Amino acid sequence: MRTVAVVGASLAGLSATRSLRKQGYDGRLVVVGDEPHRPYDRPPLSKEFLAGALGEADLALEADDEDLRVEWLLGVRATGLDGADRAVRLADGRVVRADGIVIATGAAARTLPGSDGLAGVHVLRTLDDARALRDELARGGRLVVIGGGFIGAEVASTAYTLGLDVTVVEAARTPLAGPLGAEMGAVVSALHADHGVRLLCGVGVKGVSGEHRVDAVLLEDGRSVPADIVVVGVGARPCVEWLEGSGVALDDGVKCGADGRTSLAGVVAVGDCANWYDPRAGAHRRVEHWTGARERPDAAVTALLAGGAVEPAAPRPPYFWSDQYGVKIQFVGHAAGADSVTVEEGAADDRDVLAVYRRAGRPVAVLGMNQPRLFTRWRKRLAAAPS
Repeated sequence: MRTVAVVGASLAGLSATRSLRKQGYDGRLVVVGDEPHRPYDRPPLSKEFLAGALGEADLALEADDEDLRVEWLLGVRATGLDGADRAVRLADGRVVRADGIVIATGAAARTLPGSDGLAGVHVLRTLDDARALRDELARGGRLVVIGGGFIGAEVASTAYTLGLDVTVVEAARTPLAGPLGAEMGAVVSALHADHGVRLLCGVGVKGVSGEHRVDAVLLEDGRSVPADIVVVGVGARPCVEWLEGSGVALDDGVKCGADGRTSLAGVVAVGDCANWYDPRAGAHRRVEHWTGARERPDAAVTALLAGGAVEPAAPRPPYFWSDQYGVKIQFVGHAAGADSVTVEEGAADDRDVLAVYRRAGRPVAVLGMNQPRLFTRWRKRLAAAPS
């Protein structure tokens, strides 16, 4: 291959770029990114950066002495892919032709319909999002977070430490029931109540009110929650619209094999936009976690350079972490399908717990709250288990 194009300049794209060089690729390497920034770390955006404890320089993912010999095309969006010609069309009219393509365009935050242009309503996905929200939180006031998932919970926790009056609205009866199951989702989400943050569950959001700036969140049950600032944390959608008509199979993102290969030869996908086949589950999964964006590009790059001739290793069980109200939360595996959850260490009421999820007696997931050492041992055990 003389040219490889990586479309997406966040962690997954950078990880693929590093892997290409590590695996011996010495040709032309072009990285396209729709943001004007060089690759940066996203997890701190909802925590340390939002609280003002970290600056922008602290978010950099590249080492000062790192030289990957890359042509960076930043601040320009990919608008299309000619699959037959392997040509990436850009919004500014340029075309990047490549022998191999890595799709790493990630996901975008879902917005609240009817809130466009209303001051005080935010999403949190990018550095620019975090800058704007940080400036607002510094003024204080009443914050309403729509969505009790991990991003919403982290923003609520950070705002609480900054002294804001915080309310979290969650449509589901139990926050985090999807990733953690209802029982442990209730344990983790109880951190809000522990710290005096209001949690309204089982009610959807009808919209927001305000003439030029938001002044309230309107609930479907008729209630109105006063708000000076609103953060919408209702998930993300994969950024794959630009691939329509390219020949790349799409299904909740880019549909991939277990090694990241797509339906087009010479094209692989990584990161939040990639719906990989998981041999452990016997199904496709799109995993939006930092660890997957860092680790899985190695397999995709191997497949790209070898043309799929190398059998991929089974992926490690997905892992993610969250920091809320001073509690370190770690999770590995898949809670879905577990038929039991047992507390192996600590006590749920103390928010100091290690819980193991099992299916037919076999461990399939582990949750830790302030149990990093024991959790690490269990994580290794799950990774070593046969698929």
